[in-house]
Amino acid sequence: MNIGLFGGSFNPIHNGHVWLAKALLRETGLDEVWFMVSPQNPLKQNRQLLDDNQRFRLVQLALNDEPRLRPCDYEFHLPKPSYTWNTLQALKKDYPEHRFTLLIGGDNWQLFDQWYRYEDLLREYPIVVYPRQDANPDDMQTAFPNVTFVKVPLINISSTMIRERLRQGKSVRGLVPGHVASVIEQEHLYAHDDV
Repeated sequence: MNIGLFGGSFNPIHNGHVWLAKALLRETGLDEVWFMVSPQNPLKQNRQLLDDNQRFRLVQLALNDEPRLRPCDYEFHLPKPSYTWNTLQALKKDYPEHRFTLLIGGDNWQLFDQWYRYEDLLREYPIVVYPRQDANPDDMQTAFPNVTFVKVPLINISSTMIRERLRQGKSVRGLVPGHVASVIEQEHLYAHDDV
């Protein structure tokens, strides 16, 4: 199968993430999209980042009814830091039957030459770049044969916005999948400034 790897902290996962993954399935011919939940970097403690396993559980809940979207905690079990090159190399070894495509936003594309072994990534793996609100559309071009740019409408939802609403005691229903909203409410996740 052709698997798209959609990496992120998903802090928390929201409807924009799910919508984008479905749009990328339609636009690229991928068979599945794996939501690769990034682990907390022990050298960079982000006080607003929910525990790894809690974030992964929310991704599982969000994708429960989406057969072509899969939660993935693969990077939790790899040496830190989790460089994308190392993750892809390990996946290729563990899942030789699959072909992996890296899915990144235009903001990450602008910084791609700073990624670990970025030239190897460009040579070895297909990369699909989707637009982000904080990326310049003029940068959405390339001479690299393995890189494809897709145009999908932007959904104006961010994890930062959701965390802020929760700190203010506001509802996030309609912004995150229903099961995720229920758990966030019941467990008072993101309700304080220290998470």
